[in-house]
Amino acid sequence: MLELTIAIIFFVSLAGVLFVLYRKLPVLSSLPKNGTTGIKEHHYFLHVEKKVKDLFLFFEKQILLHKALSFVKIMVLKAETKIDHLLHKIRKNAQKIDKDKK
Repeated sequence: MLELTIAIIFFVSLAGVLFVLYRKLPVLSSLPKNGTTGIKEHHYFLHVEKKVKDLFLFFEKQILLHKALSFVKIMVLKAETKIDHLLHKIRKNAQKIDKDKK
C-alpha cells in the first residue's frame, strides 16, 4: 500500500512538471539563444565583470605566490651575503691572530 502511494505521488508530480514545462515552452523558445538578457550591457556590470576576471587571472597565474617567493629569495640572498661578509671578516681576523703569534 505504501509503495502504491509513493508511486501515485511520483507520477502526479511528474505530470505536474511536464504540464508546467508544456505551458512555458513558448516562452522558453522566445529567449535568446546565446544566453544574454541585456542587463549585462550596463557599464557597471561590465566593470564588475572585468574586475572579477582580473582577480581570477591574478590567482590563476599565481602572481601572489610568485611575488612572495621572489621576496623570500631576495631576503635569503641578502642574509647569505651578510653571513659571507661576516665569515670573511672572521677568517681575516683569525689569520691576523695566527700571524701575530708567530
